Parts: sequence; structure tokens; C-alpha cells
Amino acid sequence: MSNKAKILIIDDEEINLDLFDVMFSRLGFSVERAKDGIEGLDKTKKFLPDLILLDNIMPKMSGWELTKTLKADPKHWDIPIVMFSALDDVKDKVAGFELGVDDYITKPFNFSEVLARIKVLLRSRQLYSQLLVRESRLSLAEQLCSDMKASLSGFEKTVDELESAAALFSESVDALNASGAGKTGDEKNTVKHLKTISEKSGVIKKHVTDLKGRIDKTDAEWERLRKSEIDLPLLETKMRGNPVQE
Repeated sequence: MSNKAKILIIDDEEINLDLFDVMFSRLGFSVERAKDGIEGLDKTKKFLPDLILLDNIMPKMSGWELTKTLKADPKHWDIPIVMFSALDDVKDKVAGFELGVDDYITKPFNFSEVLARIKVLLRSRQLYSQLLVRESRLSLAEQLCSDMKASLSGFEKTVDELESAAALFSESVDALNASGAGKTGDEKNTVKHLKTISEKSGVIKKHVTDLKGRIDKTDAEWERLRKSEIDLPLLETKMRGNPVQE
């Protein structure tokens, strides 16, 4: 898995695109750029950025319109958006936040401040992602526990039935032994009980096989999630430092 955080810069001013592209690339980020909202929407779908730097006043589609579109999309609603604007009006900022903007910076801006805000948002998103992974693992464990309980309940019931059949079989054998050659009826009962035991044994084996298959499937999914998980000590280290580096 790549350690580089992906940043999409959307701005109609070439000088801003060049500045952010150079600075963030030097800091180890993976950078993509777009000159307007329409191109930005297309790049978002293809690049799948970890964060979007977005100008508000742009041709074709404004920053607000793009934000509204992305936040309404289940595939992209969780991407943090930092919006730039030359407008310093409180109402404009409030409108942006209500649309789903995660942070708002007024031009002219200081790059160090922008970088600090970006790091905070990336760390927050990373923490949220890890919480989702842990939640998925807990959900899997709970489902597995529920499935195991249901299977074991059926297993125990089958075992009880098997024990009852075995007891009847034992009684039939004792009766045959006591009578010598045995009676035809007793022989038929013995065959019947043997068949029951065989059937119940097959049911038990099926329960065991189903349970094993469920456990194996859960183990595979658990391992897949584990590979995308960060240990808590490492996560804490990342939250204290640069999210781009290990």
C-alpha cells in the first residue's frame, strides 16, 4: 500500500496550481490538478484523492457546486475538502460549511498554514478509516459468534437425538442377546436404529463442515482487513507527525 497521501488541487489560476503542485510534491504527497469544477469532478472519480484543495470561484462549476455534488455521492462524500476564496464574508463561509466543506481558507494564504490544516484533516481521515476497519472486524466477529451459536445449537440437538437412538439400539441388542437368535421384530428395530444413527451422524458432519466453512471465510476476510489496519502505536505516531511518512 502506498504511503503517499493523494491531494487533488482544483483552481482556475495556473500560478496556484503550479505552487501547490511543486510544494506538495516535494513534501512527498501525490498530486493531481484540475483547472475547473467539471475537470475536478472527473479527476476526483479517477484519482480518488485523500483530500481536495478547492477554489470557490471557478468557471463551469463553482467550488460550492462541486462540493455539493461530491458530498451527495456515497463514493466520495468522505473526502475532506479545503476551500479557498477571496471572499471573507462570514455568510459565505457558513454556506460552505453547511455544504460539507471541512475547512475554509481566505486568500491571500500562507502555505505553512495550509499545510498544517491539511495534515490535521488527513490524520483525522486516517483515524476514521482505521475505526471503520476495526468496526468491520467487530461486526464480523459478532456475526461469526451468532452463526456458531446457531450451528452449535443444531449440533447439540442432533447429538441428543443420536444418543437417544444409540440407547434404543443398545436395548435392542440386549434383547437379541437375551433371546438367543432374536426375533424378527427385534432385528427390524435394530436395522432401523442403525439407519437412524447413520443419518444423524451425517447431519452432525454437515453441521461441522458448515461451521468450518464459515470460520474459514471469516478468517480470510479478517486477514484482508488486518492488512489495511495500522497498529495503535503506529497510528498514534502518525497522528503526532507527518501523515505522509511511516
